[in-house]
Amino acid sequence: MGIVAGLDSSPDFTRIVVCDTDTGAVLRQGYAPHPVESPDGGRPSDVDPQAWLLSLGEAAGGGLLEGVQAIGVSAQQNAVVPLDTQGNTVRPAMVGGDKRTQVAAADLVDALGGREAWAHAVGAVPQVAQPVTKLRWLARTEPENAARTAVLLQAHDWLVWQLLGRPVRRTTDRGGASGTGYWSAATGGYRPDLVELALGHQVMLPEVIGPADAAGTTPEGLLISAGTGETMAAAFGLGLGLGDAVVSLGASGSVMAVHPEALVDGSGMITALADATGMHLPVVTTLNAVRTLRGAAELLGLPDLESLSDLAMKSTPGAHGLVLLPYLEGERTPHLPHTAGTLSGLRRESMRPEHLARAAFEGMLCGLADALDVLRGRGVDVRRIFLLGPAAELPAVQAAAPALFGTQVVVPQPADYAAIGAARQAAWALGVQQGVLDPRTPPAWQGAAAQVLEPGEELAVGQAVRQQFVSVREQTHPGAFRV
Repeated sequence: MGIVAGLDSSPDFTRIVVCDTDTGAVLRQGYAPHPVESPDGGRPSDVDPQAWLLSLGEAAGGGLLEGVQAIGVSAQQNAVVPLDTQGNTVRPAMVGGDKRTQVAAADLVDALGGREAWAHAVGAVPQVAQPVTKLRWLARTEPENAARTAVLLQAHDWLVWQLLGRPVRRTTDRGGASGTGYWSAATGGYRPDLVELALGHQVMLPEVIGPADAAGTTPEGLLISAGTGETMAAAFGLGLGLGDAVVSLGASGSVMAVHPEALVDGSGMITALADATGMHLPVVTTLNAVRTLRGAAELLGLPDLESLSDLAMKSTPGAHGLVLLPYLEGERTPHLPHTAGTLSGLRRESMRPEHLARAAFEGMLCGLADALDVLRGRGVDVRRIFLLGPAAELPAVQAAAPALFGTQVVVPQPADYAAIGAARQAAWALGVQQGVLDPRTPPAWQGAAAQVLEPGEELAVGQAVRQQFVSVREQTHPGAFRV
């Protein structure tokens, strides 16, 4: 068939991979940081979308896209780009987890009648990062900009629209749409009433096209696929299928799994996202993952997580009875927004640095196992877990995770999975256009190279450690966690 490209416009950079359409082998790649600076040195909440285009152009330099027949676009989720009637940006894009919108999120929850009402409406309770929450903040804080807003796009929608020469038709995909807070994965439709509830008036929303559909063709004849959000693109690039889950270890953590239907969760613990293939990606988030490890390292006077891992390996499963409930920033799963962490099981023999280090790793992983149980409790099949993030490489994580999760754990080699997923989507759209691929079946690319870890003989020990954690959690926060 030829070659295709996938570009991933993350919060900080653009990564482009050029892949063989038949195998998915990466032939060439490009990279460029976004020309964005924040006054305080952190990640900005407002970004001029032109920065994404400048970064894209730089990453694609040197003839990188020569011979490419189709392009797929993955981009950071939760960025909302408000446009006026002429297609110009009303204000910079609002990106990331914007703490300015905390009050707006609470306002929206109350305005619709509570968490359960939102869960049934769109499969998610408003959070600070979601576009619907940012619209509420815009209406309250910048009413003139809100009034001028006529069209809403996300980052990947805007980039696809720009690549196509800003046509009248604007498109998105179900994966990206499912994260907005005003599109339901269960019904496959928008809730314009929720846009009006947040922004104060109706706007134009992009057409949601199918996973194998093309958004259009550039004047030069380059096919542009539907595009999707980074999470969905990475899942597609990893080759996830039914029975697979991903545990992502960032400062906070998340567990998502492939499921054939959208899950409506009245408690609001599950966010019902759609994927890039026509399936669903229910997600459960914890607020405390790697930040738990960093806190423990600082408390023990250790310079890095590698040192914490080495120390933890000197302890044994169960950390001599020491249990850490890692709710250091409050917690979303279980819903304990105002609580703090708890260290239990202090005895003379357990008060050693290596046991605290071990308890930090076990507490983090048990918190994620709780999130996994939320999905399993709703009938989600999990037979294999992909462990992502730099912390997945730590020996203490790899030693404990399979037995605590109770299943096979796969640690993929680091790669640009979101960009690869975008390229795979481009190959799918190209194949359908050429009549060589089925719109219901994506191209079968080679899977991610990975290390496979089995629970083996440690399973019983791991489940005993997990039960020890559950007992302390129930004693400390009775009834807070219901699967």
